[in-house]
Amino acid sequence: MCEAAGDDGGCGADTVPARRCRAPAQSHPRPCVKCGQGSAALVIRLGDAFCRGCFREYFVHKFRATLGKNRVIFPGEKVLLALSGGPASSAMLRQVQEGLSRETAKRLRFLPGLIYVHEGAVCGQSVTQREQNLAQMETLMQATGFPYHLAHLEQALELPPSILRPGLGGSGKPSPSYKEAVEGFIQQQRQEGDSGIQDTLAGPPPAPQLPAAAHTQELLRLFDAVETSTAREELLQMLRTHLILQIARTRGYTKVMTGESCTRVAIKLLTNLALGRGAFLAVDTGFVDDRHGDVMVVRPMREYTAKEIAFYNHFFSVPTVITPPLPTKRREKPSIHRLVGRFLLGLQEDFPATISTVYRTGEKLSPAPAKPSSESQRCLLCLCALDIAGEEELALEPTLIMEELELDGNGCCQDTPAAGAESRAAFIPLLCYGCRLTFKELGPLATLPPYIRAEAERRIRSAEMKEQSQEIPLENEEPSKS
Repeated sequence: MCEAAGDDGGCGADTVPARRCRAPAQSHPRPCVKCGQGSAALVIRLGDAFCRGCFREYFVHKFRATLGKNRVIFPGEKVLLALSGGPASSAMLRQVQEGLSRETAKRLRFLPGLIYVHEGAVCGQSVTQREQNLAQMETLMQATGFPYHLAHLEQALELPPSILRPGLGGSGKPSPSYKEAVEGFIQQQRQEGDSGIQDTLAGPPPAPQLPAAAHTQELLRLFDAVETSTAREELLQMLRTHLILQIARTRGYTKVMTGESCTRVAIKLLTNLALGRGAFLAVDTGFVDDRHGDVMVVRPMREYTAKEIAFYNHFFSVPTVITPPLPTKRREKPSIHRLVGRFLLGLQEDFPATISTVYRTGEKLSPAPAKPSSESQRCLLCLCALDIAGEEELALEPTLIMEELELDGNGCCQDTPAAGAESRAAFIPLLCYGCRLTFKELGPLATLPPYIRAEAERRIRSAEMKEQSQEIPLENEEPSKS
């Protein structure tokens, strides 16, 4: 009862100083647990004290080991690094830079490219702030020498409907094993004189300007029509993913690296559970996400905690560019994403194994439930399988009944219940349970991106034609029987 007596006073406030004073102050620095000679510069976990040199070796080894044990990035592949400017993606870029340098003992063998999606318009930044943010990111990416692509979130409104369809996973030929691919790549390098991976990369493209004001206003209308902060976060993540996927396909990249840390993965795991996406946790938070077919998303930073990344960036001067999050009108009740983040980080202060426990639990999940058997069984928005086999067991039927009642009472004024994709009810069979809950809060259909409406109309017409083709033979057989 005493611990529940508020956050700012009462008996609960007396427990905070006692927890912080548990560890007695030491008059001499702790030695490094690895080399035993240098003085510890940081303590990652209880008893794991590292000096700067050993911490750098530990950090680099973990990144290389994560890529090595999974073996999904083959030599010579084009890999697109999705940068946000934050600590995790910036540390990931530094690891790739060092892995491709000539001084590295075992160099990385893929061809990297960089992508940055500018989201300043929906984050409340002014035109001057957006220009400064773009200039900082362009300077950061130009210094790497890798080919880079600067994109704006407004470009997602012009995506083709094909982005919501899975691409072909390969050319039909059997792919070589990882060992065969490595040996072939090494022989090719010897024949070409080992000119180096970075020397074969193209120069940077010209920096794009800010999009037209009309496109920005259209994007803002889309986000202003969303009813809740949670749905706004989901919409932003969906548009960003689709835009990166389109650039990867058009530029010939077969892999996309993202910078989710262990802390971010744990938060996302519990967030998706709260959003009704429990069947897709393995692909949403796992190392490999192959739902798109031709482009695979990998998360090499998921073994690092936010604390490790922060210390690495501080010790070795890794530049970062911070973009503000989506603004929220209610500070006391923000999105589910932020609530789960505060909850986990608060537990982490008192129980240091919280993040790792949640993360390791997610490692045991299988991606099988997220794999659809056909296009009709694939969600329109997230491209995962439709988890609607037992609607009454998923508490989905009451949700659909309430929506039908709302359409009967108010549908004529808001969205006319017409045939095809003009009706909100027509979208429901195309969505999984989690996307249905988000879709209900996205506002009028007229504000949705055109490529989503076009793909929905195509799927609805395809389903109608399929039903008609199944009914025609039955009608032709009746006269013959009589």
